[in-house]
Amino acid sequence: MERPQARAGDLSWRLSSHPITLLFFLGFRISSLLFYILGSVFTQNFILVFIVTILLLAADFYYLKNIAGRRLVGLRWWNEVNTASGDSHWVFESQDRSGSAESGAPSQNATDKRFFWLALYAQPAWWVVLAIVSVVRLLNPIWLSLIVIALILTITNTLAFSRCDKFSQASSLASTAMYSGGMAKSLAGGLFSRLFRG
Repeated sequence: MERPQARAGDLSWRLSSHPITLLFFLGFRISSLLFYILGSVFTQNFILVFIVTILLLAADFYYLKNIAGRRLVGLRWWNEVNTASGDSHWVFESQDRSGSAESGAPSQNATDKRFFWLALYAQPAWWVVLAIVSVVRLLNPIWLSLIVIALILTITNTLAFSRCDKFSQASSLASTAMYSGGMAKSLAGGLFSRLFRG
C-alpha cells in the first residue's frame, strides 16, 4: 500500500523551506505549555514552574519575533519610542514573498505559512483554556498570574504579526496595482485619451 504524496501546504515539517527554524519554532511554542501543564500536575513547586515557564515564554517570544516570523513568513515588527516626546509607534516590515521574477525573492512556502499561523493563534487559545481550567479548579490563584503573563506575551506577538500581515497585504496590493501597470496604466490611458480626444 503506497503512502499518498505530500502536497504543498500539508502539515508536514519535511515540506518546509526552513525545517530547523520550523522545528525550533514549534518546540518553543509547545514547551512552555507542556512545562506548565506537567509542572502544575506533578509538582506543587510554583517557583520552579514559574521561572522555567517564563524563560520558555521569553525564548518563544524572542525566537518568534526575531527569527521565525522573518524566515517562515517574511514578517517582522518592532516598537519604536521617540525619546523626545515619549510617543511609541509600531513598525512593520515584510519581505516580498510573491516569487515573481521581477522581485527576485523566493515564493512563500505554503507549509511554513500554515504552521506559522496555526501555531501563532493556537497558543493563546490554549492559554485561555488553561486560565478557565485554573479558575474552575480553584487552583492556587498565584498560578493564574503565570497564565496572565503568558497571555500578554503570546497575544502581543499574535496581534503584532496579524497587523504586520495586513500591512504586508495592503502594501503588496498597492504596489501590484500601481507598479505592475494595472491601475497606473488605466489611469494614465484614460487621462491621455480624454486630453487628446478633445
